[in-house]
Amino acid sequence: MPVAIVVGLQWGDEGKGKVVDMLARQASHIVRSMGGNNAGHTVKIEERECSVHLIPSGIFQPQAHCYVAGGCLVDPKSLVEEIEKVEKFGVAVSSRLHLSPSAHLIFPFHQRLDRLYEAKKGGAPVGTTGRGIGPCMSDRSHRIGLRVGDLIQPEIFKKKLSHLIQFKNLELEKIFNEPPIDLDKIYAEYVAYGEKLAPFVVDVEGRLNRALIRDETVLLEGAHGALLDGVFGSYPFVTPSSTLTGGICAGAGIGPRHVVEVLGVLKAYTTRVGEGPLPTEISNHELDEFTQSHDLREQGTTTGRARRIGWLDLALARYAVELNGVDNLALTKLDVLDHLEQIKVCTGYTLNGKKVDRPPALAEDIARLEPNYEVIPGWKTPTRGIRKIRGLPKQAREFIDLVEDFCRVPISTISVGPAREETIHIDQEWM
Repeated sequence: MPVAIVVGLQWGDEGKGKVVDMLARQASHIVRSMGGNNAGHTVKIEERECSVHLIPSGIFQPQAHCYVAGGCLVDPKSLVEEIEKVEKFGVAVSSRLHLSPSAHLIFPFHQRLDRLYEAKKGGAPVGTTGRGIGPCMSDRSHRIGLRVGDLIQPEIFKKKLSHLIQFKNLELEKIFNEPPIDLDKIYAEYVAYGEKLAPFVVDVEGRLNRALIRDETVLLEGAHGALLDGVFGSYPFVTPSSTLTGGICAGAGIGPRHVVEVLGVLKAYTTRVGEGPLPTEISNHELDEFTQSHDLREQGTTTGRARRIGWLDLALARYAVELNGVDNLALTKLDVLDHLEQIKVCTGYTLNGKKVDRPPALAEDIARLEPNYEVIPGWKTPTRGIRKIRGLPKQAREFIDLVEDFCRVPISTISVGPAREETIHIDQEWM
């Protein structure tokens, strides 16, 4: 099985970190290929937890080599701190983490501009993480951005940084009436980061393709949910990257013909961080019921912001399945529904008096969708201790059947808690 992809099918926060951590037991190479430290994945090992934002979640499996590929955006300060944090957790990083020279660099002025752009939007902000992702992607598109390969060659880096800062100072001073960037300060800080990161820099894409020639298993880790895709997501409330399987392949420098398995991760309900439409967002009364869960844990890993909660939207899930060519589903957080008397599942919408089964292109229209729900009885019994599909309550199995039938894709994995062992494996091929 040369290449498999794990992709989120909602607005992120589906539990991809746990899924990648489990699948990484059988993979030699784990790759992050898009986005930056605006994503966050948390892995629970026994009673300990560790969150990562750019390092692939597979780093916690000792045999796996992990890669930050050319499609990523790298904040060197954040990456250095993350390496130190993971090492303090007791995980070896130095010989197992590899950084592509093609990955673009995030600077403090990108983060500064990110906040300024959001403020200029007045009453209609996107709700970004403020990590500088959009401004960095803009520089990449304008072909003025700097990359990791520049960072580790100080003379080249200073020349290119000086050129970039000329553009950024014009923007800061003329548009925002802000003070200019201090070139010498940024240069000195970043050269120090370059010295720390240089040992990790290798030809990532060449190394991965040589691994494929040797028929070694490569696992590509999607960082964000499909509904945050810059083209097919709920634009403009999206991330600039392509979050779909095609974009994940492109960012890793791997052709799609190598992909033999796409695993879509779907939470048993829906959440969203930041602004943007959420058609199945629950009422305050229903929220009170949800928050009774013993382990709801719905705060953003990156920002700490509370996630908005909605019922499972199968119409959106099927849309995401189609966009990504999903072969199997991993259903997560089933245990959060354990205490509910009844559960709603959205199977379509009404828009302007007409039935629709796919989300419209405009965010304004998505916000006006009226969900059509199927209401099923809850199972009112704990699922966290269950390890076999036959051990689940009848109502929970009916919920699972509904998800499979509507999405037209089988469920191979069910998560009933945050820890590795709190999992039901239906398909053992990858486990």
